[in-house]
Amino acid sequence: MTDNSLPQPGPVSAAWQHLWRKERPWPAFLLILLVVTVIDPAQFAPSVAKVASALVSIAPFLAVSILMAAWAGATGADNLIARAFTGAPAMMIVMGALAGGLSPFCSCGVIPLIAALLAIGVPLAPVMAFWLASPLMDPSMFVLTAGVLGLEFAIAKTLIALGMGVLGGTIVHLVIRAGGLSNPLREGIGNGGCGGAKVRAPTPPVWAFWREPARVVKFRLEATKTFLFLLKWLSLAFLLESLMLAYLPAELVTQTLGGTGLAPIAIATLVGVPAYFNGYAALPLIGALMDQGMQAGAGMAFLIAGGVTSLPAAIAVWALVKFRVFALYVAISLGGAFTTAVAFHFWTML
Repeated sequence: MTDNSLPQPGPVSAAWQHLWRKERPWPAFLLILLVVTVIDPAQFAPSVAKVASALVSIAPFLAVSILMAAWAGATGADNLIARAFTGAPAMMIVMGALAGGLSPFCSCGVIPLIAALLAIGVPLAPVMAFWLASPLMDPSMFVLTAGVLGLEFAIAKTLIALGMGVLGGTIVHLVIRAGGLSNPLREGIGNGGCGGAKVRAPTPPVWAFWREPARVVKFRLEATKTFLFLLKWLSLAFLLESLMLAYLPAELVTQTLGGTGLAPIAIATLVGVPAYFNGYAALPLIGALMDQGMQAGAGMAFLIAGGVTSLPAAIAVWALVKFRVFALYVAISLGGAFTTAVAFHFWTML
């Protein structure tokens, strides 16, 4: 079976060059190094060494993450999403959360896909379940989270992502049964573009992708794209981590985000919204803060709240749905992040 979205096996070098130009040249990374060189030359070498050693230490997890993303793109496994939104409401909510939390998707993004789902009549409840779980976890994120923050943290974040999806979908379902949240999309919103094609006309995965030259090319392109993306963000994150460890007093972190109370978790939940800028880059930063005294629950709150309601994601959601849906999305995101982070905190104290 031929997938028209697949690249042709011939002129791949141009595509790779495009990917390299897109991911290059890390202006923020170089600018920070330049500022460090001018202000504190002695910190330049330790910061560069930290970036290099951190990338080497995480290389096995990075390799697995890249291969998983490339495999999903080459086989078309992301087309299985369409099967998550059929059946009884409760089953659709659970399957929507599973699809969002466990499956990798194309770079078209979750927002256009959500627009497509709603436009073709999929109920808002399972879409909300998918919506909440999708930014928090996928197989690649699980591998890198386990490598940076530990397997226990990665498992807990996965369970929280699924739980957030099921909880949000259930709340939306109950609100709709009570007569609320009709016609969730804003006027003039399209049907999702290329993201919606996977829902409207799904094609079966081709597990033996190496038998089709176009899918082999797709595998290589996805691997290259993922490698360049992760290398860029993780390099920047490890650089910021080195500076954080050098200049941020551990006592301040411990006083603000440490301890056993609920205040550090609440602070991390609120700070996560404006401060979170990328799920992969956030991992080393949270790891550094936890090494300096940040409690695990606060770290989880930052990742959950920031992952679901980061400013770019919130702006996209605001443009997509009506205010009542947006307000409920924010309330579920922040409330769920705080509640699940508190539960995780007490679990780590056992």
